[in-house]
Amino acid sequence: MAAPLVHIFDVGDYDTQVRRGRDLLAGGGVVVLPTETVYGAAGLINSPAAKARLNALRGVEERDAPAQKAFTIHVAHRDDARNYLGPLNEFAERLLRKLWPGPVGLMFDVPADRRREVATKLSVAESDVYDGDSIILRCPDHIVTTDVIGGVQGPIAMTLAGTSGGAAAWSPGDMAGELEGKVDLIFDAGPTRYSKPSTILKVLPETYQIVRQGVYDERIIQRLLRTTILFVCSGNTCRSPMAEAITRRVLAEKLHVPEPELEKKGISVISAGSYALPGTRAAPAAVEAVRGIGADLSQHRSRLLTVELIHQADMIFTMSRSHTAAVQALVPSAAEKVATLDPAGDIDDPIGGDADLYKTLAGQLQALIERRLQEKVPL
Repeated sequence: MAAPLVHIFDVGDYDTQVRRGRDLLAGGGVVVLPTETVYGAAGLINSPAAKARLNALRGVEERDAPAQKAFTIHVAHRDDARNYLGPLNEFAERLLRKLWPGPVGLMFDVPADRRREVATKLSVAESDVYDGDSIILRCPDHIVTTDVIGGVQGPIAMTLAGTSGGAAAWSPGDMAGELEGKVDLIFDAGPTRYSKPSTILKVLPETYQIVRQGVYDERIIQRLLRTTILFVCSGNTCRSPMAEAITRRVLAEKLHVPEPELEKKGISVISAGSYALPGTRAAPAAVEAVRGIGADLSQHRSRLLTVELIHQADMIFTMSRSHTAAVQALVPSAAEKVATLDPAGDIDDPIGGDADLYKTLAGQLQALIERRLQEKVPL
């Protein structure tokens, strides 16, 4: 009999099915879950039964398991990684913040005393979690996997589920037949977003090394690791582009470089609108107002606020509380990095106002931006 398969997004009882997956994992079962890269068989490695079945899926005889590479531990949230690691420096924290959740496995070196402490606490063999002095952790960007493993206590490992046709050619029917008797449940969420393995980075003190190139190549990783400040308003033709232009000038002066050099230093300042019509020029009065304080808005074209822009940003400043709500509606986890530019309240939309109103707004924005840049902005 083929392994039970649930089309998770087509059922009318999503929460019930998620609880079913959690209960199976908690009881030592093995459940196939979708990620943004490939499908993986998940299990608790502090359960002897689940660990043995995961080893069988990766072609490891139980008697040979101690000599094999450690499992890749999967976490539901980036902060869960701390359960396995020692103290992290600012660079490592930045990698967690910028690359997770996402198709990247991070390899960390962990001190011996911490490895022993973790293994004892989790009731696992140290070699199941750590490969020598290192560990690979993954935080998938898929709601089903996050919902399922986020409700299970203990170390969850995932290994490639199925071999027929390769990971990129996964078929629900083939998988169910191939995994008969090997897994307890398969959650089918359709084709994965990338259909290729994750990238693995070795985290070094102040840089990284690509151990395995997968979804992300060097160029994409470099872009994701940039320091990005995002300003958000409604139409992206007045307030947020004015803030963007002013911030570029302030940062260029602060770092003693021409504005075009900011990008070379890995600093991006962008803006977007929650209801923007892409490609619209900035309001003429806004262009003139920022020109008066040495900023340039002549080349601005509006863009719509997107999930990708929110994930890309380190710090998000909004013009009003409604814009903050719009950001969090798209990405709830962005709550930790979004704030109104003016802590005292909303900044009114100047649309339809005269030149003096825009000039006043430019001065207000500059004062607020200089204040914010003195606070903790990850540059």
